[in-house]
Amino acid sequence: MLYLAFFFPPTRASGVYRALATANLLAEREWDVTVATAPREFFSDYLRSHDPSLEARIHPAVAVERPRMGYFRWERDVRRFGLLRAHFPTLVSAAHGWAQRRVFPEHYATWLPHLLARAVRLHLARPFDLVLATGNPFASFAGAWALGRALRVPYVLDYRDPWAFNPLTGEPGFDPGSGAWAWERRVLRGAAEVVHVNEPIRRWYAERYPFAAGRSRVVYNGWEPEILGRPQWTERTAGRPLRFGYIGTLTDQLPLEVLFDGWRLARRDPALADAELHLHGHLGFFAHSARPLLERMPEQGERLGVHYRGPVAKADVGAAYAEMDAVVFLAGGARYVTSGKVFEYMATGKPIVSVHRPDHAAVDVLRGHPLWFSGGRLDAEAVAGAFVAAGRAALELQPDQVERAAKHAERFTREATLAPFEERLRRIAGGR
Repeated sequence: MLYLAFFFPPTRASGVYRALATANLLAEREWDVTVATAPREFFSDYLRSHDPSLEARIHPAVAVERPRMGYFRWERDVRRFGLLRAHFPTLVSAAHGWAQRRVFPEHYATWLPHLLARAVRLHLARPFDLVLATGNPFASFAGAWALGRALRVPYVLDYRDPWAFNPLTGEPGFDPGSGAWAWERRVLRGAAEVVHVNEPIRRWYAERYPFAAGRSRVVYNGWEPEILGRPQWTERTAGRPLRFGYIGTLTDQLPLEVLFDGWRLARRDPALADAELHLHGHLGFFAHSARPLLERMPEQGERLGVHYRGPVAKADVGAAYAEMDAVVFLAGGARYVTSGKVFEYMATGKPIVSVHRPDHAAVDVLRGHPLWFSGGRLDAEAVAGAFVAAGRAALELQPDQVERAAKHAERFTREATLAPFEERLRRIAGGR
């Protein structure tokens, strides 16, 4: 298999965990997997979004190729500009934008020529039976389509994110005349299978592109027992303040103000009077995101028991969860957003506080979890009620509750969510 996964370790972009888990499971099931991803310098020098510990988690049998790409969209150092761009920056920028709109409407299109050239050379040396592409970016979908036509190899598309619309708002992502619509229709027509992360997104695509509906499936995200371990009941240390925790990238899409307002109200309850709220994670995906997010933190946060603990390496998240009595599922978006973190939260076996809209897609997987607490609304009073209920549950937690929570979470291990997908991929490759 050739796996086109632009975001792959060492990047810490949110989609990397699905790509990493997919590649590893395929290798464990004796696929010969080659991953094509972006150059390391793109993640370290341009995005400044990387977690070196993730590379150690790549299965040793997975071959990783890093074709070159152009950095026009991201380059800010004028010393690296070409002669033409340095002297005529406005003209060159306009020409670049025109070419992008005409050829492929995405900044990552500069990866495509190098990707295709590398893929053809690899195929000539040892032919691929299948191409799997995950997006975003959706240049990978264009690459899968081109390779499928040129090499006569079936390809499968994994929509980690929707291309045509914004999952946070549900609004179209492009103007009606954008070439993205034609490209999406083109790649969907040729795909052997198309997978989405939840049913609302799959349904949206089935309605807009009915010709591909019969080839579309849902493949949920999941959690890794080898990183988190299996949930086990442990007795709380007597007298220690309750500790609530969040792990994940903090972004401007999260309802932080509702979280903090609800937290203030919850601490009026005697059971939570000295409780602590620990926030773990990067402040945004890029360096410039940090300051605006810090400004949204509550004043005198320490007095409120709010502590920002900074980022956690993927290898250390299990230890971070172990310090918590309850976890806070803080999420933006609504019915088109599931979030990958919800699966980890379920796997902790701890009470879960929901801080998101009631029509959030994650409700579909949380429903039935015995330690899930939601106020049913996204406002301070409802969030405070969920905090108090979860806190009291944490104080009285019993082994049988943890066992029932573990059974619910077991349905969403990476093995459970990806194994049926792998079996279908095997049939597609075998029918070539």
